[in-house]
Amino acid sequence: MEFIRTIESWWELQSILERIGFVTGIICVLLAALNIIWNWPFAIVSTGIYIFIFAKSSLYADMGQYVYLFISNIYGWYYWSRRPKTEKAIPIVRISKQQVIWSVLAVVILSPSLGFMLVRLAPLLHYKPAAFPYLDSFCTVCSLIAQLFLARKILENWLIWVFVDVIYIGVYFMKDLHLTAILFLVYTGLALFGYIDWRKQYKKQLLPS
Repeated sequence: MEFIRTIESWWELQSILERIGFVTGIICVLLAALNIIWNWPFAIVSTGIYIFIFAKSSLYADMGQYVYLFISNIYGWYYWSRRPKTEKAIPIVRISKQQVIWSVLAVVILSPSLGFMLVRLAPLLHYKPAAFPYLDSFCTVCSLIAQLFLARKILENWLIWVFVDVIYIGVYFMKDLHLTAILFLVYTGLALFGYIDWRKQYKKQLLPS
């Protein structure tokens, strides 16, 4: 009982916005892992909230990332809704060699560029110095790629999310965003589940009807 009271007290200390973002974030990733289209409205709410949370914590790359995620969630909802009339859902696809090459190039070029911009622009705009600018930028670029792959139903998006989420757990704990760090720990487990479940569904697609 004492443990439960401790958890309840800790939960009450978290901001209302972070609590709402936590709950909607878990719901959206779980629904996405289950290949259910209603993940998108929950994702829109969660990313909208985290834009404000990350701005307040000086995680500017994350803030910009979540603006992109907010927009891409709207696109994902639209894309998933365009399923063929003969199908229950948009088919899952595998990543192509060209997509791998373009993704690697994007990470190599955009990560240091964004990190440099964060270091330079924050003082000029009278913001607090960016926290972990280069690591944050690297994770941001990887997340942008993963989100695009999720919207396009590319199986390997989940592997990118596992990699990025593990890094984010450490970043958010160091920024005292403990509830958000726990959220990303849950995200890691859900991403692993999503990959396993989507891979099973992909293999079923290959079977002759």
